[in-house]
Amino acid sequence: MTTLSIVIPAYNEENGIADIINRVLAVRNDLSQAGIQDLELLVVDDGSRDRTAAIVESMPGATLIRHPQNKGYGAALKTGFAAARGELIGFLDADGTYPPEYFPQLCAEALNGTDLVIGSRMAGQDSKMPLTRRLGNYFFAGMISLLGRQRITDSASGMRVFNREVLEKVNPLPDGLNLTPIMSTRALHEHITMKEIPIPYSERVGRSKLSVIRDGSIYLQSITWTVLTYNPVRVLGMIGLGGVAVAIAVALGLVAARISGVTDLGPWGVAALFWALVSGVIGVSLFALGVTFNYLVSLFYKRPIRQGLFGKPIFTQPIDHHFGWMGLVGLLVGVVIAVVSLILGANGWEITRLWFYLLSSALIILVSMQLMIYWILLRVLDELYQREKSVETHIPVKSGVASPQAQ
Repeated sequence: MTTLSIVIPAYNEENGIADIINRVLAVRNDLSQAGIQDLELLVVDDGSRDRTAAIVESMPGATLIRHPQNKGYGAALKTGFAAARGELIGFLDADGTYPPEYFPQLCAEALNGTDLVIGSRMAGQDSKMPLTRRLGNYFFAGMISLLGRQRITDSASGMRVFNREVLEKVNPLPDGLNLTPIMSTRALHEHITMKEIPIPYSERVGRSKLSVIRDGSIYLQSITWTVLTYNPVRVLGMIGLGGVAVAIAVALGLVAARISGVTDLGPWGVAALFWALVSGVIGVSLFALGVTFNYLVSLFYKRPIRQGLFGKPIFTQPIDHHFGWMGLVGLLVGVVIAVVSLILGANGWEITRLWFYLLSSALIILVSMQLMIYWILLRVLDELYQREKSVETHIPVKSGVASPQAQ
């Protein structure tokens, strides 16, 4: 027998809580046709100061769980998850914006083998979401899709159904409104099967508790930090490559100008050169830092190293294996340019003809030294990773117990 536990977090929702409870209980027959034999409804009152708890307590079919003080949307959901007894767990908001009538569709998909089913407000159904929130959802869904390499349309949907086992993979979850985007982000990186079902979205009953600026900034920070705990090079590497691309573009422009006979850069040329130097050094540093963090994350999770910048490897070996010879070649080139420039200066060449080459030499030498330093660091981390993997592989196997392997 499959049981669905639906959790509703509620904070000062006396105007709409009774209606949403009745609507959830009314789908019991449709749920049975979808394969759900039992429905459990848990309402977590998150320290409400109005009559929310009293209304829930008076309604048969709903179980009330109370927080003495307000702990946050995510905390209320986690309390409900912990108390739920169903093999499937679902949740939706108490404000009437999400349609509980779509739970049978979500459950049917979950019973068909999907681990996490999301009701998407952005996938084609009628939506009365305010424009600012719609734009925010587009942005965060696009951000998570880009960083996770799997397209989703609604990263912050508050109506979902998932298998109980999913909680072990997506924990820890935050206590605030950012629980839903963090759940989506972790699910993508944990390779949890996900599917979105289009749902309509209605105007809420009562005043919204979401602050576009405050909560939007929390979403941005929490998504970024969560991705960094799984695949750091995806974030840092993209920023780093952007910085290197700016440096290369400026360098090519300056070389073209020198070849055409331009010797006076002017204010804009000097500014471009400054940004090229800064973005080049920072870009290489961030890219190498992302690769380094990938090793550290792999050691922590005891999983194969994820060089997931582009999704597919460009080289037969990880790119960090090339840092050593790239740094050495760059160092030699930088030293040669510096030595030749100094010799020409000693033979009477004016500094106006040599400063560009000396500056380029300094940039090449600094970047090359960074690559060589990171190459040494990464070789040490790789040795530690291989040693850890070897230790796990050769753990003696007891009767009936499989030896743990790096995932």
